[in-house]
Amino acid sequence: MFSGIVEEAARVVAVKDEGGNRHIRVSCSFADELKIDQSVAHNGVCLTVVALHGDGTYTVTAIQETLDRSNLGMLEAGSVVNLERSMIMNGRLDGHIVQGHVDCTAVCESVEEVDGSRYYKFRYDVNPALVSKGYVTVEKGSVTVNGVSLTVCDSERDSFRVAIIPYTYEHTNFHTFEVGTKVNIEFDIIGKYLSRLMEFAER
Repeated sequence: MFSGIVEEAARVVAVKDEGGNRHIRVSCSFADELKIDQSVAHNGVCLTVVALHGDGTYTVTAIQETLDRSNLGMLEAGSVVNLERSMIMNGRLDGHIVQGHVDCTAVCESVEEVDGSRYYKFRYDVNPALVSKGYVTVEKGSVTVNGVSLTVCDSERDSFRVAIIPYTYEHTNFHTFEVGTKVNIEFDIIGKYLSRLMEFAER
């Protein structure tokens, strides 16, 4: 379980493909605090730490399904990736409930600077079956983009915008986004549960 509050925009130092798996080695400031089997969100994808290297780096492994559903297959040495360790249960929920289970990818369609902040518009392919299960955005609702908890504005059928303040821009990989950038999206889990309950209520 995560909150969508990114701890660090870290660097990928190496990737290695093995069969359908991709091993991703990451350098970050808290690598020496991690433990084997610990969960860390990478661009919003929950991955398990499988190796600690003692030099400020660690390795996680993404399976083929994860690579197909997210942008992790595009990572290479030098890529910037958003990191968040799992929530502490007695901590504050500063973002929203994030599972670390990416639903789909979206493409950045525009970046607009407005009075020091930036508006990003993202568009994604609509799957009617998933829409019926709550895989949608709602105005002023929550959405996770590359692991960042954000508030939706201008929610449309297959797109939405988010406003990014300078701090978020500088401390996440949003500063690398441009038109055409592919990002990971996780829709709000509460909406998914409500949609599921409505299915049973209608039977």
